[in-house]
Amino acid sequence: MTPGYRHTVLVVEDEGPIRQLLVATLAAEGFLVQEAGSATEGIAIAATRRIDLFLVDLGLPDLDGQVLIRRLRASSQRPILVLSARSNETDKVAALDAGADDYLVKPFSIPELHARLRAALRRTTRNDAGLQQLRIGDVLVDLDAMTVMRADVPVRLTATQWRLLAVLAKSANRVVTSQALLREVWGPHQVEQGHYLRIYMRQLRQRLEADATQPRYLLTEPGLGYRLVIDA
Repeated sequence: MTPGYRHTVLVVEDEGPIRQLLVATLAAEGFLVQEAGSATEGIAIAATRRIDLFLVDLGLPDLDGQVLIRRLRASSQRPILVLSARSNETDKVAALDAGADDYLVKPFSIPELHARLRAALRRTTRNDAGLQQLRIGDVLVDLDAMTVMRADVPVRLTATQWRLLAVLAKSANRVVTSQALLREVWGPHQVEQGHYLRIYMRQLRQRLEADATQPRYLLTEPGLGYRLVIDA
């Protein structure tokens, strides 16, 4: 980003008081804020303005939030964060599978919201720069060379272990659902074979974590999937 650049956030929220709270707190943090009270209005704004991050509710009056997420994702790779009163795992998984990057349940903490926004924007900056090397503790993953080094010692991975790590690495710091991992690594006909995923995640932790029983980087998101946390 150029010096002095201010990120623009589009808030799509039909409840006026919540929308105004979000607009005020984001503006106070230095963001430029666009606001919409419906999915249709949000889509129109996204089509005519550069948006760096989308903050969307699921319970919109005209379109379900999951439909909105798919439409936004079809034309933009910018982060999409969901704010929703829907707290069940089914809704969370569906939103993430539709293309959302993160999910916060209402009521939410403003400091946590700001932290999630900053993390999403950091990841976008790394992706824009075409970063191909990721560091997780003393492990260096080179996506271009398809190599893994731990304390300067090569780590041997099977083809399946590498595919799993690569999918997680390309979505570093964001939740990747179990269904998405199974589909990407094992194919569309294996999305119900969750035991495959658990076995290979355990193997990756044994190779990459200092303590596989208390992972710091290859994290489980209960009921959702997994997240690879990388060092900034």
